[in-house]
Amino acid sequence: MSLNRFRERKKKKADQYFDYSLLFIVLFLLGFGMIMIYSTSSYEASKDYGDAAYYLKKQAVSTTLGIAAMIVTANIPYHFWEKFAVPGYIISAVLICLVLTPIGVKVKGARRWLDFGIGFRLQPAEIAKLCMILFLASLVCKMGKGIRTGKGFATVLLVPLPISLMIWKITDNMSSAIIVFGIAALMLFVSSPDYKKFILLGLAGSGAIAALIYIIVHMASSENLGFRGERILAWLDPEAYASGKGFQTLQALYAIGSGDIFGKGLGQSMQKLGFIPEAQNDMIFSIICEELGLFGAIAIILLFLLLIWRFMIVANNAPDLFGALLVVGVMGHIAIQVILNIAVVTNTIPNTGISLPFISYGGSSVMFLLIEIGLVLSVSHSIRLKEV
Repeated sequence: MSLNRFRERKKKKADQYFDYSLLFIVLFLLGFGMIMIYSTSSYEASKDYGDAAYYLKKQAVSTTLGIAAMIVTANIPYHFWEKFAVPGYIISAVLICLVLTPIGVKVKGARRWLDFGIGFRLQPAEIAKLCMILFLASLVCKMGKGIRTGKGFATVLLVPLPISLMIWKITDNMSSAIIVFGIAALMLFVSSPDYKKFILLGLAGSGAIAALIYIIVHMASSENLGFRGERILAWLDPEAYASGKGFQTLQALYAIGSGDIFGKGLGQSMQKLGFIPEAQNDMIFSIICEELGLFGAIAIILLFLLLIWRFMIVANNAPDLFGALLVVGVMGHIAIQVILNIAVVTNTIPNTGISLPFISYGGSSVMFLLIEIGLVLSVSHSIRLKEV
């Protein structure tokens, strides 16, 4: 009897699926990110803190905690988290508001972090992205076919607006606000069969952006343009704003152009020597291009494409809609962030602070990204392999 039970348990375990390819890609990106953070930040870290590995050590701690959290999350059935959907939405809103309290910390001119006095800083926007994925997956499942109606469509689009506006206005972080709304739009796109609404929404959004750019260009002489307006003008003509808003973009483009096909070699970047401010953060892709060339840049882009493909495989084979939507939400988060980061570095869109997932320096970002990967691995672990 005990032998039969052992065989049944072994067969059940063998029938379960686990996406080792996805895990390998994530671990490779993390390892590559650590190498590039050290290569990019060693000069400034040595100059500012007397320790060339200062940023590397801090990132290593966050990455270790993130991997531990990923392992725990991956081994918990993903439906366990569904009960935290509404509390998570509320908690993320509260944490964003706490930025305005004394525990809110301003770093490099931006007040976006919470300092709990134990040597640990937290960026509420990163928690909001994770909580939004969880909340929307739960909401769409509860709405069922009601999402196909105009009311259901509008509800899913309106749900992220309060959080997005709070992130934008309270923490002055427009890029994260766009990502939160983009996650909602992608999850709605996947779960709603009516694509006409998305075409109209896309056309309306494109028209609004074009009108905004037109207005800003014709207000170029106005003193009330604001720093975001200046960023748009610098995007259109970075050389005209070389000493101001266009400086970082121009230096990044110089780095990309000087990398040629195979780059100058790991650690041989010139632009990281004080020319690109905080190069280990938003502009790390430009240093990758300079040191590893076009070859290295394309290799990293292909790795992200492989990662997104693995997300699609898991989502398509998820046991239920809730699991599929969780994976789609994580896929949307990472895909949007990668596209925006590379677009900013190459001056395809106006400069806005946004990190490259798993590679850029940032403790909160890497920790919560790894928790999201844990959710995806949990969904993949619930897939049952069919007998041939």
